[in-house]
Amino acid sequence: MLRTPRQKRNLCRSCPIARVADIAGDSVSILILRDLLKKQQGFTDLELLYQGISSRTLASKLKSLEKNGLVTRIPKVGFYPRVNYRLTKKGAAFDPVISAMRRYGNRYL
Repeated sequence: MLRTPRQKRNLCRSCPIARVADIAGDSVSILILRDLLKKQQGFTDLELLYQGISSRTLASKLKSLEKNGLVTRIPKVGFYPRVNYRLTKKGAAFDPVISAMRRYGNRYL
């Protein structure tokens, strides 16, 4: 992710790759997108999948993905208030990108 407004202004203005990398260019965000492509998940489900990642980092990444329109929150009715996350249409459009990364990783890494 680009850190400063100046970086975003200079690098993202005319480059779609830089804009996509700014939104979902870190490994945690990519993993969230990968797993939400399979099915909607609750925060705890995601937390269990990424045991080396702090709850704070996970919450931050989910908020960022939501802010950028890739993920939406779905309230779950029950005794304890919970939220599920699912991809929006914009987020689901990331499927070919994730698939290409998987193919590249299987072939070259």
